Amino acid sequence: MKSFTVDEITQITGGMLTKVESPEITHIAPPLLSDENTLALALGEEEIANLAKSKAKAALVPLGVQIDGFTTIEVERPRLAMMKLLNLFYVPPVVNKDVHPSAVVDPSAKLGQNVCIGPNVVVGANAVIGDNTKILANVYVGSNVNIGTNCFFHAGVNIGDRVQIGNDVILHHGVSLGADGFSFVTENPNNIENARQDGEIKNNNVEQVIFKIPSIGSVVIGNNVEIGANTTIDRGTIENTTIGDNTKIDDLVMIGHNCKVGKGCLIVSQVGIAGSCVIGDRVVIAGQAGLADHIEIGSDTIITAKAGVTKSFPEKSIIVGIPALPRKDFIKQMKTMKDAGEIVTKFKKYEPLLKEFEDNINKE
Repeated sequence: MKSFTVDEITQITGGMLTKVESPEITHIAPPLLSDENTLALALGEEEIANLAKSKAKAALVPLGVQIDGFTTIEVERPRLAMMKLLNLFYVPPVVNKDVHPSAVVDPSAKLGQNVCIGPNVVVGANAVIGDNTKILANVYVGSNVNIGTNCFFHAGVNIGDRVQIGNDVILHHGVSLGADGFSFVTENPNNIENARQDGEIKNNNVEQVIFKIPSIGSVVIGNNVEIGANTTIDRGTIENTTIGDNTKIDDLVMIGHNCKVGKGCLIVSQVGIAGSCVIGDRVVIAGQAGLADHIEIGSDTIITAKAGVTKSFPEKSIIVGIPALPRKDFIKQMKTMKDAGEIVTKFKKYEPLLKEFEDNINKE
């Protein structure tokens, strides 16, 4: 069991210690779940109030918070300090050493030093796996894949042919990289093309063969990227789909073919990005937002949850609503709707008088 003194934890978090007692810290938890050897994480007002009911003797608190009778470690950025503590107590998944006997590794594949390959992993022809990379059970690595150093792939990841993955990349369960893009064409203009051009659907009950457009590009993942469980990133049609360095992608995200995602982006669960979008650096896309194809989003933009983005936006935009608008325009629109509701209410109040006035005019 890992154990730390409050002095050690203060040094690790860069906090300020007010010591009443010196318990050995073996766990971290919210105040109500803490015992005498747990560092209580009182990061918000509710947790700070719960310290009065806690069995803990020490707490991590925001800067400026002191609790009578408690050893406190005050920190300027509580979530940053919590991250450091979680890394202290984190227990990584069990990884077998070397190559498991049940793994199938093509003879032409090249494995770096200290590479670990789990049960039932398949590594295709001419794949390259860098030093210290760990691959858990049931992962598929296609042919001509290039994987960097210090990567960690959880169970059930699927990596298509020719995918390029940088260093320090984490792929969670069920990630799919390099599936064919969703790209098709008909011999004659179809309903979608007609609707886009004319605003209406002209052809009725016309059957057409739908031809698949193959994807000969691939996917390129930068360094220090993390991709959540069951997220899919499709290969490009001709060019590569790319994800920039330091970008973090949540579970259940779909990124279509030909997309270019910049550096340091945060993409939250259930986001859908259609093909050929260009996303700048440090863009935040909140949960369940959807982006139409062939649009550009400038750097340092925030797209709020469930936004339906149908057009391009410049850098440093805050995008809200369906269809998505700049935040200021969205607020103005909502105010207009509210004012319209008040006008309708007033109209209904005076509607009988208006009717009486009209009846009198008709009698004359």
